[in-house]
Parts: sequence; structure tokens; C-alpha cells
Amino acid sequence: MTSPTVTGRPNFITLKIFNFVIYGAMAIFNTFFPLYLKHIGVSTIAVGFLLAGGPMISVLANPIWGYYSDRMQNIKRTLVMMLIANLIIAQIVFQLHSYLWIYVVMVGFYFFQTPIFSQSNSLILNVIEGTTVKFGAIRLWASIGYSVTALLIGPLLQAVGIDSLGLVFSTSILLTLAFTISLPRGESRGDFSNADYKQIFHNKHFVWFVLLGILISVPNSMNATFNGIFIMSMGGSENLVGWSIFIASVLEVPVFLLLDRFLKRTKGAMVIVLIFNCLLYSLRWLLMSLAQSPVDVILIQGLHGLTYGTYFYVGTQLTSMMVPREYRASGQAAFALTWGGLSGFFAGIFGGIIFEKLGASQMYMTGVLLTLLGAVGFYLLWISLRRDSAKEIKASTTH
Repeated sequence: MTSPTVTGRPNFITLKIFNFVIYGAMAIFNTFFPLYLKHIGVSTIAVGFLLAGGPMISVLANPIWGYYSDRMQNIKRTLVMMLIANLIIAQIVFQLHSYLWIYVVMVGFYFFQTPIFSQSNSLILNVIEGTTVKFGAIRLWASIGYSVTALLIGPLLQAVGIDSLGLVFSTSILLTLAFTISLPRGESRGDFSNADYKQIFHNKHFVWFVLLGILISVPNSMNATFNGIFIMSMGGSENLVGWSIFIASVLEVPVFLLLDRFLKRTKGAMVIVLIFNCLLYSLRWLLMSLAQSPVDVILIQGLHGLTYGTYFYVGTQLTSMMVPREYRASGQAAFALTWGGLSGFFAGIFGGIIFEKLGASQMYMTGVLLTLLGAVGFYLLWISLRRDSAKEIKASTTH
């Protein structure tokens, strides 16, 4: 099957705009939906359990949609289907005030919402394959969209009220759909085969990488879920929550550009980067545990671009190297389970309990411990990669 390598600049422009608006839409939901739930009387623990439902559903949803995209060789169709479903279900969610019914309906919402990021990443990788365009040059527009939207929507919701969140979110989804229609299909080079599909999970290094990714992403997911509530608990406003997300996301842009230019494209080099990234994550969570004001939190959020930005970029590239190209959507779906699947489930449940019972400081100190363990795990993965590489070189020289 031929690849839809994009040769015209207009297709890349459309891809950039799509990433801007889709991440902007998700910024609205991810940032302000926890505040909306608190506004209608849901407790912090209940918010944690509700938001943990999304990552749990994504454990099922990501592989299903990844398999569907790989089999159909049409990521664009997958994205359109998921966005339409999001729009329809959102109309129901924001009319409910019963925690039980919100939880039930959100199960359906998350089934279509959680795989959007991994599918959009696969679309980028497939479209730029065979061109001189690099992943970061496209993906940085997602970070810009996320940060700018969070910054603008904060004051808007502060002015019109958090009750208007449903209308604002629905409008952003409609805008995203308008740009999705003109996207390329996003099929990959190579032919899909059910018989070979299981080889994705026969790569021990990829499985190891995914498990370690889950470990270090738990504190990041806890921060993403409860950061806004933490700021509000210290006397902050929706406007300051928006600034927190803006600072965190906009600094991903220079990180992507630098990694595009300087990152060495070998598995060993990328794992070394992840080791140091874990240590930087530990410093970030230590500082968050010591934060005393909303301003402290906003300033520390500046480290998000360097920590999460590096992990996301390197992880996306590493997954692309470890998984055959014809199963790229499924590989990215598996990677998504690290930063939005199982890690989010554990973060929502245990993060909510720790936050409410012991306080935010203890929640972030848990993050310090988990990321230090992650650094050790990635070091062991690096040793395993070197050992296997040496065996391959020795085997090739003896034949």
C-alpha cells in the first residue's frame, strides 16, 4: 500500500491547525471539568474516582481504536467518528447533576475521547514519513493550542461562569470537526496482517518501556488532575488555573524544537535521556510539595515543558522505532496507556485519596519516589539494550 506522503504545504498547514484546535478543545475539558465537578458539589475523592474512569476505559479503548485504524488504514475516519461521539455525549453530561449518572455517561465519553491523542500522533508520523518535516515541527502546534486556549478560556469562564463550560467545550469540538474533514487519511506504509499483529507485544524492550512509562506518569497524571483544585484551595482563581496550564504547555514548544534538532535517533541514546528526565521529574515534584501559593505552583509548572515534553517526544519516537510501521497506530495506542491510561487510573483514585486525607504535599512526595524508581528502571532497560545489541553484533560477525 502506498503512503500518503504529503508533498504540498497546504496539507501540513491543515495538520498544524488540526493539532492546535483539537488540543485546545481537550485543554478546555481537562483543565476545567474538575472545577466544574467541584462547582456542582462533587467531593475531591469523587472527582478523582470519576476522572480515573477515563484512563481505565482508555485501557480498552486505545487498543480497539488503534487496531481499527491500522486495519482500515484511515486514521482520519477514526478521528471524525470519535469527535462526533464526543460532541453528542457532551450534550448529555452537562445536563446531569447526579454523580452516579455523570459517571455512567462519562464511561461512553471516555471511550471516544481518550484515544484521540494517540491517533493524532499516529496521523502526524504517517503523514510526515518520507518527507523532511520532523515530528516536533507539527506536534508543537498542539502545545501552542493547549496553552493558548487554557489561558484564554480561564478569564472567559471567570466572567460567564463555570456553568457555561458545556457550551464552550461543544463549540471547540465543532471547530475541530471543521478542520478534521480536510485532513489526509493517514495510512501507513506496509500491509496490515492479523497474524503479525501480536509481534508488537513480543518486543520485551517495548513492554518494559510501557510499564516504566506507567510508573513515572502516575505523578504527572495526579498533577494534571488535581493541579487546578490545588491552586483554587490556596485562594487562586480560574484565571490563575489557566495561567498554570499556559506556562506548562507553551514551554513544550522550544523543547520539541530542540529535540528535533539535537536528539540522537538511537534507542540507547533515547533511554539515557529518559533516565535524566526521571531525575528532573523528581526535582519538579519535590518543589511542588514545598509550594505555598498559587504563584509558586505556576512558576514550578514551567518545568512541565521540559519533563513531560521530553518524555512525550522521546517516547513517541522510541515507540515508532520499536513497533513495525504498519502497526504504528496500535503502538502509539499502547504508549498512550502510559501517560493517559493506567497511570491516569491510579492517579485519579490514589491521588484523590492522598490529596484529601493527607494533603497535596504528600501526594507530590509520592511522585518523587515513583520517578526515582523510574530512573532505576530505565537504567536497567539501557543495560539490557546494550547487552542485546552486543549479542547482535557478535552474531553478525560470526556468520
